[in-house]
Amino acid sequence: MTYTSTAGISARIDRTHNSEFSNTINQNTVIQYNQLGDISEDNVNAYVDETIEKGKWLLNTGSRLDYFYFKYNDKLNSQLPVRSNVIASPKLNIQYTLNSKLQLYLKSGKGFHSNDTRVVIFNDGVKTMPAAYGADLGVIWKPIPRLLINTALWYLYLEQEFVYSDDGTVEPGDKTRRVGIDLSARYQLTNWLFADANVNLANPRDAQLPKGQNYLALAPTFTSTGGLDFKLKNGINGALSYRYLHKRAGNADYSLTADGYFVSDLTINYTKKKYEIGIAIENLFNTKWNEFEAEEITRTKNEPAPVDQMSFTPGTPFFAKLKLAVFF
Repeated sequence: MTYTSTAGISARIDRTHNSEFSNTINQNTVIQYNQLGDISEDNVNAYVDETIEKGKWLLNTGSRLDYFYFKYNDKLNSQLPVRSNVIASPKLNIQYTLNSKLQLYLKSGKGFHSNDTRVVIFNDGVKTMPAAYGADLGVIWKPIPRLLINTALWYLYLEQEFVYSDDGTVEPGDKTRRVGIDLSARYQLTNWLFADANVNLANPRDAQLPKGQNYLALAPTFTSTGGLDFKLKNGINGALSYRYLHKRAGNADYSLTADGYFVSDLTINYTKKKYEIGIAIENLFNTKWNEFEAEEITRTKNEPAPVDQMSFTPGTPFFAKLKLAVFF
């Protein structure tokens, strides 16, 4: 039986001055400050990790303890109170290696996200550090020498979901849950050519709203990445890759839709011991796609009434850049 123990501590200090949320003209002239202030957020944490190995079994457990301190110096109103909180994040992982071709695992744990300091202060410290609970049940399988397959069922529950609001800010939302399955495969076609593919399916839902009104706006339901990588002995190497995002709900009742996309990229390099020359092409086939979409109520000059619709930021069109790197 083998024991491996790890422990550590860390600290982080963040300061943001004159953080503002304002109404402007032409993005330059401020006509009204909605928020203006200095943000302070500090974190100190300690963790322990223990791994036990015996035969075909591996057990890993541990925990992390975090302390957070939040302060907001409001320059528009009176001074607000400071907030602090402590949260523990335990984990438990079990792994069983049947043989050199098959491994089973269960991973589980509790995490969190530290809220925006302004959210913490303005909401009287409610949900300062919302917890996240997750678990994966998976298999790693190598059926033939050059093929590796990994699949996992997973579950994720969040005490609070961040929600994009119509005024361009992010607000704390409801409790949410996600259930999904991930599948990935790696295959070595030849000594110099490799293929990979990843497929991810998910069912994201608001845990507090009734059925039909509980979609999570913009939450992915089907994504995939993959491609071909090559590496020749003469120094030529690169990759042809793709990324896919399926259409998904644009709002809670799915009356609006966020479009999906399929975009391909290409990189080719010539690499030697002391230098590398290459070209990288984004959006190889010049696909029209939206990098960001969100529900917005907008009204243009000639529209008689506001319109509830999806607003978007166009994705990068065909773009190529050259690279020269020198190694020392």
